Amino acid sequence: MKIAILGAGESGVGAALLAQAKGLDVFVSDMSQIKDQYKAKLATAAIPFEEGTHTLDRILDANEIIKSPGIPDKAAVIQEAAKKQIPVISEIEFAGRYTDAEFICITGTNGKTTTTLLIYHLLKNAGLNVGLAGNIGESLAEKVIENRHEYYVVELSSFQLDNMYQFKAHIAVLTNITPDHLDRYEYSMEKYAASKLRIVQNMTGSDFFIYNADDENIAKAFDSPNFGGTTIPFTLQGAAGAKVYFEGQSIKVDAKFYEGTIDTSKSGLIGKHNQYNTMAAVAAAKLLGVSDEQIEKGLETFVNAEHRLQQVGVAKEVTYINDSKATNVEAVWYALEGIKQPIVWIAGGVDKGNDYSTLVDLAREKVKVLVCLGKDNEKLKQVFGRVIPIIAETTSIDYAVRLSRSLSTPGDVVLLSPACASFDLFNNYEHRGQRFKEAVEKIVLKK
Repeated sequence: MKIAILGAGESGVGAALLAQAKGLDVFVSDMSQIKDQYKAKLATAAIPFEEGTHTLDRILDANEIIKSPGIPDKAAVIQEAAKKQIPVISEIEFAGRYTDAEFICITGTNGKTTTTLLIYHLLKNAGLNVGLAGNIGESLAEKVIENRHEYYVVELSSFQLDNMYQFKAHIAVLTNITPDHLDRYEYSMEKYAASKLRIVQNMTGSDFFIYNADDENIAKAFDSPNFGGTTIPFTLQGAAGAKVYFEGQSIKVDAKFYEGTIDTSKSGLIGKHNQYNTMAAVAAAKLLGVSDEQIEKGLETFVNAEHRLQQVGVAKEVTYINDSKATNVEAVWYALEGIKQPIVWIAGGVDKGNDYSTLVDLAREKVKVLVCLGKDNEKLKQVFGRVIPIIAETTSIDYAVRLSRSLSTPGDVVLLSPACASFDLFNNYEHRGQRFKEAVEKIVLKK
């Protein structure tokens, strides 16, 4: 059987290595230049590849194509494959064929990485034989070659879900659905939501769907009457029928598989969005038999991924928080809502058509200074000019941090939570967050 793999990043190279391990005839093609680390893996395995082009004759000679999530269906090579009726699948779909491990799969517009990492942490700390893979940045296919795990916790983007057909999750988690990546879905929320709901396809009565019962887009898109698995809705707003909810600083679970209360008071996660993430993670852990004590200890010891409401320093009783991953308005809303101290807010970048109106009341209540960090800050100044007492602007993150220090007083929080993409001044949100951390370190060292 001939397999053509489009894209030679983490997922593509992992799929190539698995295909070779299973005795398939593999060819890898990438329209861009392949990173040295991946080129070395392919060369070491003697897997033929090309970069900077797609040789259509060779690709279309395949029985099946595995494509990178970043390649849209409208790409010419995918259109040609469709004409020849060559199946196009994702790396996750391919990997799922070669393991009997159970999958705990997480998707959602916001919160999926935090929820994925938290579930993995809770399960691993409890002693389960568990692997981590997917959109988090690790190839499931490559892990399946050795297939050493009983469970895999897998973060899934909508792009990965689009090319999954027979794959089945044992536990599926959907954190929320808000507008994002709509250019890939013909600017249709219905099509984007349907993509997210593919996470529950093929489920049977012994499988579980953990989802946010407060999310209107999930409610519209989820075909509950025809769902084959068991639903576990969670809520902060008292949604009817919810099985998981908060009481004070504790999570209450009221389901057939478990009835009880988990103390979250020692968790370091900030904000309502992380309460949602924690409810989902606790439900998944309880489904797999993790004890209350193990969960509570895991919540206490969990360290989130960088750039997500990450405390990076304290100087002169001012706390600096890096939330560079907050590239949309909803993520910033949760950050502002979750912080109780007065805020010096650093925001801005490449606006993605943002509607900032939902942030106005929170900004009026909590934000004393807005430092606009971007090349074009007019929209931010226009929206918040009447509700935030002091507004400044800069294109230097070092100056933004120094200015924030001078305008803050003991007990304040300096929050980088941009609501925008980073590409006007930085390579990506990680680069922006790292530069913020470096600027804060200079202040902390001088305190």
